[in-house]
Amino acid sequence: MNQKLLQRVGMAPGVPGFECNIQNIATEVLQECCDEVQKDNIGNVIGIRKAINPVQYNGRTPRLMFAAHADEVGMMVKHINSNGYIHFIQMGGLGAHVAQSQRVIIHGKESVRGVVVPKGGDTPPKLDDLLIDTGLPKEELEKRVRPGDVITFESDVSILNDKMWVGRNFDNRIGTYCLLEAMRNVGDTQVDVYACSTVQEEVGLRGARPCAFFVEPDIGIAIDGSMARAAYVDEKDNLCEPGQGTGIYVIDKLTIGHPRLVQYLCDLCDTHNIPYQRNIGGGTDAAAIQQSRGSVIATTVGAPVRYMHSTVQLCHADDMDATVDLLVKFMESAHTFLAER
Repeated sequence: MNQKLLQRVGMAPGVPGFECNIQNIATEVLQECCDEVQKDNIGNVIGIRKAINPVQYNGRTPRLMFAAHADEVGMMVKHINSNGYIHFIQMGGLGAHVAQSQRVIIHGKESVRGVVVPKGGDTPPKLDDLLIDTGLPKEELEKRVRPGDVITFESDVSILNDKMWVGRNFDNRIGTYCLLEAMRNVGDTQVDVYACSTVQEEVGLRGARPCAFFVEPDIGIAIDGSMARAAYVDEKDNLCEPGQGTGIYVIDKLTIGHPRLVQYLCDLCDTHNIPYQRNIGGGTDAAAIQQSRGSVIATTVGAPVRYMHSTVQLCHADDMDATVDLLVKFMESAHTFLAER
């Protein structure tokens, strides 16, 4: 695996609507391996890799769309009270139990570090009850921070033990990493590949919708985390075991994976000895792709991630490698999938 790229991708801030830092990295990497890179008005980055000896499908070169969302859950400054404490709102699915006692970075006129103050009592607090303490007086803080500034958790991307990695935003920076690394390693294809680093997935798939409408794909694959077995979770609820391969979504809360595409991906893994697991997951950008224009053949793949939407998300290096391998093999053989229709 490409540890340098993973750490670079995982350390970049990018809450929904404010993904410019991670999108700059995606643009840089895609420019090195694509024929063309575009950025749309909402912030999606689209790398286009043209087919070599393209086949024809419905009167044109077929289009394969990959979508890995770049945004991470975080917060935004709402108000600075008279004592200099920051009230905040959530950006994406964030629970109070995750936010308490965490170190954060407020991305204001200059970066300011802070902590989310733990709140005692017998009743679990709501997110609206929590405050951020920067240790600065109100007058000094207001010179650096204002309402609307975004906030990310302060944590690194590193190896926890052996091949298990830990980071604050593996949902979905693992997907971003796998997309970029696959594009760096793919050979010739007979379909046009659109590598899309999408925005605002965590607040309702907002970036993938216009992106899919623009691309008009024949096949769409979202790259997102698969549901990994974890502490406090019944084994029947999450199907994928970390270290046992990439996850191929059969169904999630928003999408029924196209059965023939799901089977083709499983067969491709069997043929090339890529470890994989069948996954039942949450909602992903696949729903926006599948429902675009006249509908699209779509599903989701991705490495299993433990503890999504927390600050201690875990992912196994072997699963990242398996995901990259599957994406590469599918790009190189997608024309045969379409020929079987």
